[in-house]
Amino acid sequence: MSADSVVPCGLILMGVSGSGKSTIGEELGRRLGWAYEDADAFHSTSNIAKLRAGQPLTDDDRRPWLQAIADEIDRMCQIQGHIVMACSALKRSYRQILSQGKSNIRFVYLDGTRELIGKRLSGRHHSFMPAELLQSQFDALEPPTADENPIIVSIDAPVDRIVSEIIGKLGLGAEGAGVERDRS
Repeated sequence: MSADSVVPCGLILMGVSGSGKSTIGEELGRRLGWAYEDADAFHSTSNIAKLRAGQPLTDDDRRPWLQAIADEIDRMCQIQGHIVMACSALKRSYRQILSQGKSNIRFVYLDGTRELIGKRLSGRHHSFMPAELLQSQFDALEPPTADENPIIVSIDAPVDRIVSEIIGKLGLGAEGAGVERDRS
C-alpha cells in the first residue's frame, strides 16, 4: 500500500501566517470528524512575548514548541484518533520533528502568493503574528518536496473548495466517507 493510500492519523496544515491554516483546519476537522488543534496553543509564554513584540522566533525557540506539537499528534495516533493540526512548519527540519519519520502523518501545504497573503493579513489582527513578520516567514519558507509526500493546494479559492480538494487528494471522497470519526 502506498503512502498516498493510507489514511493518516495526523494532517498538518502548513504555510506562512495568513495562508488559512486555522480556517481551513477547522473546516477540514469538522468535515472529517477529526480533532482540530492550532499549534499556537502550544507556544511557551516567552515565545508569545517575542512574537507580540514583533521579534521572529529562532530555531532554539521553536524546538520545544515543535516537540510539544509532535507529542500531541503522537498521543492522538496512539489512541487511534485522528487530528488536524494547523502549524506553520516552514522548514524541512521542523517538519522532520513534527512527523518523526512516520508515514501516518501528512503535510498539507497551503500555497499562496506574498501579495494574496499580505492582503489577507492586512485585514485581520492576529495576537501572535503581526503582519510585519510576513516577509520573515517567506524568507524562512522551504516548500515541501516530493519526498515528503505533501498535499499541495492553492489558497486562491473558497474554503469549501480547498477543503474538498484536500479530502479528494486524501482519497476520502467528498465528505471523508469511510473514515473513522473521532471527536476527542
